[in-house]
Amino acid sequence: MKAWLNSETARYPLAVLCGIAWAFAFPLPGWSGLAWLVPALLWVGTFGLSRIEGFRFGYLVGLIHFLILLRWMRHMPISMGAYAAWVALSAYCALFPAVWVWASLGLFKSTSNSDSGSGWLGVASDYAHRSWLERAGLLVALSATWVALEWGRSRFLTGFPWSHLGSSQWQQLPLIQIASITGVYGISFLVCWCGLSIAGALLTLGFRPESRWSWTAETRLPLAITLMVMGWGFWEVMGYRRLESRVGARTVKLALVQPSVAQTLLWDPAEEESVFAKIESLSRDALALKPDVLVWPEGNFGLGQTNFMRMKTLLAGTKVDWVFCSDDIEERSTGFARFNAAFHYTAEGQLEPAYRKQRLVAFGEYVPLARWFPFLKWLTPIGEGFQPGNRPGFFRLAGGSVAAPVICFEDVFPHGIVGHVTSETDFLLGLANDGWFLESAAQWQHSANAVFRAVENGVGLVRTCNNGVTGWWDARGTRRSTLVDAEGGVYSLGILMIEVPVGLPWVETPYHRYGDVFAGLCTALAGWRLIRANWRL
Repeated sequence: MKAWLNSETARYPLAVLCGIAWAFAFPLPGWSGLAWLVPALLWVGTFGLSRIEGFRFGYLVGLIHFLILLRWMRHMPISMGAYAAWVALSAYCALFPAVWVWASLGLFKSTSNSDSGSGWLGVASDYAHRSWLERAGLLVALSATWVALEWGRSRFLTGFPWSHLGSSQWQQLPLIQIASITGVYGISFLVCWCGLSIAGALLTLGFRPESRWSWTAETRLPLAITLMVMGWGFWEVMGYRRLESRVGARTVKLALVQPSVAQTLLWDPAEEESVFAKIESLSRDALALKPDVLVWPEGNFGLGQTNFMRMKTLLAGTKVDWVFCSDDIEERSTGFARFNAAFHYTAEGQLEPAYRKQRLVAFGEYVPLARWFPFLKWLTPIGEGFQPGNRPGFFRLAGGSVAAPVICFEDVFPHGIVGHVTSETDFLLGLANDGWFLESAAQWQHSANAVFRAVENGVGLVRTCNNGVTGWWDARGTRRSTLVDAEGGVYSLGILMIEVPVGLPWVETPYHRYGDVFAGLCTALAGWRLIRANWRL
């Protein structure tokens, strides 16, 4: 019986439970408290396993987590390609928690010379009987390794920084203010460190009962630092609200249009007129409310040359700016290049230079390796696809306000947004089309990721989406307004009128100035500890 309990097979139920809990920490349902348990379960659950067994355990946890987290990918209207993409991306992302478990077993090499013998009990007892300094150093190294792997996932193979551990805390405003210094990675570090420390304290309490208060040493430092971070964060949130009221900044009135059009209709030429009629009707209703700017989400919405002229006629004399997305075509010596772009049509009737999306979605906007394997183009509905833009864009809107447009999932990249913010930027303007994924968790997860870009860069975030979540968040990540229907859902068509403060004094955040220094330091620490533990330097 004891041998079976120490076996890899016996850990599978825990792996399944851990993967489910990790996924449920994010929307939906978004039980953020579960995120604090996941690293501890991953760590303690592998005591007594070999490194290869630990890798398999971590991979199973990660695979279950990402299959549940990314379940909305199944709704993409790409036939069986949607399921293939869902499984493939989940299988890739699962490598990162697997590597973390593998590294954790390398960082903590138990001698298993305790009275409890080998296996789980022996490793747990060995940990509890080590010095406080050694235990504390191990837990910091494990947390740094977690951050290092999240940072790697954000950048490797163009990056996929979707739902880092810290992103689960997106509604805990005092806690997430540290992102202005460390990026979202600082919250991931704190969540991981506190969870591991509580697990370590319980191990010490269980295996060293004679040392009545020694177990508290495990939690004193991480909990004290977390409380300090939250206290400072509360002060920052309240200070920003006091600043708004004291400065009395002018506002720009935006009409955010959410048409809620199915992706299959956007692709169907026969539906072009009905799709345009829908968003044109919403735009008429929005213009009746006298906004300064009319904003459409990402997507073409039947906006051909004829319908563009109809919109120009509708806007004539209204003194309203219009922001919309469409294809941008550029003639080159090798042919034509197509871009997914955002445009600003001014109240004076001028079409300003477009912002061209810089980060494209693989298989949604371009086909990787298509130059060498042309047949891959037939697996997706995008044909030749788009080309990436090469610079940020800035729209000077009504009242002298300056918006920095970002398209689709660009706002989930921490390092990718820094260049979009300058001292003149009043807010980030996210234009997204999550209608690819029907009415799912994708819309909420996208918002949870995007909110951190506001905190990291110290500017507001306005998001206009095809079917949610349309709304705006201030520079401290406070949700100020979102579009909801009578039942509280975010997926229905509608118009959201908002007044966003502009001209507020901007103080450059440490994250905006220095970028991912914290994540880089964590990576260096993790690498040094791994080398030291395995080569005894």
